[in-house]
Amino acid sequence: MRGRALKLSAARRLVGDLMRFSIGVPRVTVQRQMDLGALQKARLAQPSRPSWTVLFLKGYALLSKETPEFRRAYVKFPRPQLYEYPGSVASIAHEREHEGERVVLLTTIKTPEHRSIGELGALIQSARSRPVMEIKQFRRALKLARAPAPIRWLLMWLGLNIGRQRGRHFGTFQLSVYSGLGAESLNPLTPLTTIFNYGPISEDGLVTVRIHYDHRVMDGANVARALERFEKILNGEVADEVAGLSERGAAPNAAASGSAA
Repeated sequence: MRGRALKLSAARRLVGDLMRFSIGVPRVTVQRQMDLGALQKARLAQPSRPSWTVLFLKGYALLSKETPEFRRAYVKFPRPQLYEYPGSVASIAHEREHEGERVVLLTTIKTPEHRSIGELGALIQSARSRPVMEIKQFRRALKLARAPAPIRWLLMWLGLNIGRQRGRHFGTFQLSVYSGLGAESLNPLTPLTTIFNYGPISEDGLVTVRIHYDHRVMDGANVARALERFEKILNGEVADEVAGLSERGAAPNAAASGSAA
């Protein structure tokens, strides 16, 4: 059969460029079965339930705050070295409709560890609902994707290998989930030090959580201990903040947790 050739859209070129720089990262995965019953109980008690995406984001940011390895990156300029950031920058994948195509675009949130659950929810909801070209990060990424390939690759290499610029433009960790669609990714790719995701969450709060990490930056035992601590943070600090939402009259904006890519 004779098929037809389809021109790569700007969004598809953008994904291809990210994969170009992700494929060379020596990535390893560690997972943990978590019991988030305490957090689930606090969440269900709220009249406006915060999304799981927001809760995991806040918990991971708090984990990164106390775990320096999660704020480090392997960079190559001016020489191979590790660069440590004073705070986290979250990179979040969103599936959006653009020019008749479902595309994946990224936004960043600076210092999510210092933001409330309500503020994080509002930022994520804004990225998922505002017109694509009204969002500066989407507009800038799509503009870059239309440049000739050598220029795109040079700018991306510089952005990923100059420590200060890397955190600013790409973030320090990434969150990408499909659990709201009843599925989960087993081998997500990113050029960042860590990307984490989680599977569907049962009614009693059981869930599988994975951290995929750059082995040049840390080792598996660090990540295994971090996952244990992550569970305690979610059932502790994060659950406490959720429980206090009604008392403060500041119910968060509930973003749909299954629309991230």
